[in-house]
Amino acid sequence: MFIDSHCHLDFPEFSSRLPEVLANMAASQVTHALCVSVDIPDFPKVRQLALDHAHLYASVGVHPDYEDTPEPTLEFLLTEAQHPKIIAIGETGLDYYRMGDRSYESMEWQRERFRTHIRAAIASKKPLIIHTRSASEDTLRILKEEGADRIGGVMHCFTETTEVAKAAIDMGFYISFSGIVTFKSAKDLQATCKEVPMDRLLIETDSPYLAPIPYRGKTNEPAWVSKVGEYVAELKGVSVASLAKQTSDNFFQCFQLNRAAL
Repeated sequence: MFIDSHCHLDFPEFSSRLPEVLANMAASQVTHALCVSVDIPDFPKVRQLALDHAHLYASVGVHPDYEDTPEPTLEFLLTEAQHPKIIAIGETGLDYYRMGDRSYESMEWQRERFRTHIRAAIASKKPLIIHTRSASEDTLRILKEEGADRIGGVMHCFTETTEVAKAAIDMGFYISFSGIVTFKSAKDLQATCKEVPMDRLLIETDSPYLAPIPYRGKTNEPAWVSKVGEYVAELKGVSVASLAKQTSDNFFQCFQLNRAAL
């Protein structure tokens, strides 16, 4: 019924309870999940999750927050993207939130890493998973400069403005909402969610982070994407069943998966 389009099941929070987490998914009618890579040393665990479980998929990439980690080369990304269970490149993007006193110029390594991921996505014909925080202008600019509209992807854990969402949609991207959209303080984000067309909408947990209401403050898990879906359905004035079907259809469309073959 539901699909978690972004989670991190390889993280330590799940190391001792993966069978329980997968059982909770099934009990909550969460049929599939995408396990997203954040760095090269941990990527083999992400890939193995997808290999071990038919209903899990994986991506390959290095998160912009991971500065002290091996740098992904275009060759590495393209090699790993050849595997059929690797369905996306990322997560990648820009994050200036923790820039602090550092200069704009000192963040060029992030921008170059981002460009490498975009080029890998275009060459491998696999969509991008975009992380952007306090950097939406540069994120959109680099996406345009690199021709990311040729491959598209998803703006994950979206917290930006309606204008940023529309600009991304114009480049062929989907907009994914996490548990943040359920928070009482997220009025602007809720207004943006209402504006995103149903055929460009995804839902996610970003677990183990950002648990939705009524689980806020707890370790998030893919089963709780159902709570995100229920909230978004109410927000948009549609049935939960129609929201679940549309976002699931969007997932398979975004990540170029043949649903009939599953």
